Amino acid sequence: MTAEPTHRPQPGSLPGAPLFAQELAGTLAVHSQYVLYGNVRDVYLVPEPVRRSPDGMSPESMLEVLWRALRPSGYRCLVVSDQVDGITVYPRGDPDARAAAEQVLGRRMLDRKQTLERLRTCMARVVGNPPPPPIKADAVQEDPSADEVSTDGARVAFVIDYAARIPRSQTALEGEERDFFLFAQKLAVTAETRGGGPADRPSELFNPIIWLTEGERDLPAWLTVGMERVRTIAVPKPGLSDRLIAARYFAPVITRDHRPPLDGDPDIERFAKRTDDMTLHAVREIARLCADRGMPLAQIDDAIRIYKIGIDQNPWRQETVRQQIITGEARIPDQVLGQRAAITKAFDILKRAALGLSGAQASSSANRPRGVLFLAGPTGVGKTELAKQVATLLFGDPEAYLRFDMSEFSASHAADRLTGAPPGYVGYEAGGELTGAIRRRPFSVVLFDEFEKAHPQIFDKFLQILDDGRLTDGQGTTTYFSECMLIFTSNLGVFRTDPQTQEKIQLVHPGIAYDELERRVRAAIDEYFTTKLGRPELLNRFGDNIVVFDFIDAPTAGRILEGQLRNVIDRLAREQGITLDIGGLALTRLKEWCAAPRTLANGGRGIGSEVESRFINPLARYLFDANVRSGKVHVHDIDVDNGVATLVARHEP
Repeated sequence: MTAEPTHRPQPGSLPGAPLFAQELAGTLAVHSQYVLYGNVRDVYLVPEPVRRSPDGMSPESMLEVLWRALRPSGYRCLVVSDQVDGITVYPRGDPDARAAAEQVLGRRMLDRKQTLERLRTCMARVVGNPPPPPIKADAVQEDPSADEVSTDGARVAFVIDYAARIPRSQTALEGEERDFFLFAQKLAVTAETRGGGPADRPSELFNPIIWLTEGERDLPAWLTVGMERVRTIAVPKPGLSDRLIAARYFAPVITRDHRPPLDGDPDIERFAKRTDDMTLHAVREIARLCADRGMPLAQIDDAIRIYKIGIDQNPWRQETVRQQIITGEARIPDQVLGQRAAITKAFDILKRAALGLSGAQASSSANRPRGVLFLAGPTGVGKTELAKQVATLLFGDPEAYLRFDMSEFSASHAADRLTGAPPGYVGYEAGGELTGAIRRRPFSVVLFDEFEKAHPQIFDKFLQILDDGRLTDGQGTTTYFSECMLIFTSNLGVFRTDPQTQEKIQLVHPGIAYDELERRVRAAIDEYFTTKLGRPELLNRFGDNIVVFDFIDAPTAGRILEGQLRNVIDRLAREQGITLDIGGLALTRLKEWCAAPRTLANGGRGIGSEVESRFINPLARYLFDANVRSGKVHVHDIDVDNGVATLVARHEP
């Protein structure tokens, strides 16, 4: 009777280890070099030899993960080289590992500064090739006869850490650097497998050279492209399941309790979900931050915010914000005139933001911006003014208001202004205007004026901000928008550009019912995002946060006129010592001009233009021509002849 074949674990298999380690350990028979890039500075979950944690996993360093992945296949040590510590042995302090490294490299190579010459020699000896000639003709070559070097097939791996720091520039290698990487490329081709390994699973494997770097293109592209012997492996950031395990592992640090947390603990689950796109190292540091400040696990949201932004006090939770919103709801309608419906809806969204309920119905809303407003409607009706008032209300400081005129971002390369140019381009060192400003003031109101005029490529940035609440700049630094109030303004639905004549055609006019105006504007916004832009997902991110402003009516125009005339009177009295009185037909005519349909179509700006051309210009002419330097001026009427306005006035010295 034939015995059932038993299943043999694959060489280098490490069940439960990170996938990148399993991929490396499982392909040692066909690849002589590996480039691990991405999240290579993190800690990683590996099975515990003796189960101590709730999940039987513990976080370990990259070197420990590599060592555990290679050791089952008979590898005796890792030789590690970087520009700080030089050439060392891992595991540190292990005499057997040290002996294996000395057997392959010789004593003289260990604990020495990293140079290109020594790197070449170490790589050749690890792989089993003859020592290479020196890079320079007059260089002193490392003498292999000075040490007893074994070629009996001892298995070791050579790890080159911080590999991106070896070349000064990846695109313009100097002579010695080019020769070094060319040697490394040839070594990948000429390397041969070695026998050995445990008695129960002997195999032919390479002694690998493992490059650790942050970016996939940090090394010369020709080193890996088209090279079958060189395998490139991405090291991703941890997923939700890994963060859940890490949160359970580090929870006792916060609670100062050695007992593991219960399964399904909502605080643990929130800890894992709200560290989306963060490393396990960050999860560990947040736990330490909680412990250092004596914060319970229930306050993990505050600890995450402090870790991300670095600010202890949260202005959103201050009682003054609540009071300011209540006060502002009564006061702002007197400053943004004629927009009662829009202001009411905008303040509903503000109240939701202050309570942290924006997007609360979604399971992944924690990292999204604190609040989002999309203000649409005619020009000059108070959209920008409302943004300024919101900034002052929330944070008591108009300086917390950032404005970006998106008409300045209509070119395809303009996105670099927001996030900074990528490495190698002009302006890389300066960073991004938006990301830099938010890092300086993480609690801000950010206004993106005339949103639809931005180049379509910029909308990708907005999608990331609205969905994830973060943006990575050209220097690789992540900026968080989770405590920002974002306000977008747009004139979509008010005008349409004729495709043939390029003439602007007004679609809605003063006097239209607000319900009809709102319907048309919303329909135009939907059509723009879905049909013209082809980005319905961006429209979905705005959701019901679209607030449509109404045209200014005649009574509101009269109130705006009164306010502007009052500003003129105050300025003249303060700076010129002249008292101004406006009455009679002059005031009546100004009200008629400001209530004209053409003026109302341009909102407050149209009224301001009428006041400037019909009143301020003739007033300045009158004061100059009559040499008025003090006293009182009575304005009775305004005559207009061939488009030129003239005051009918009287001066009392």
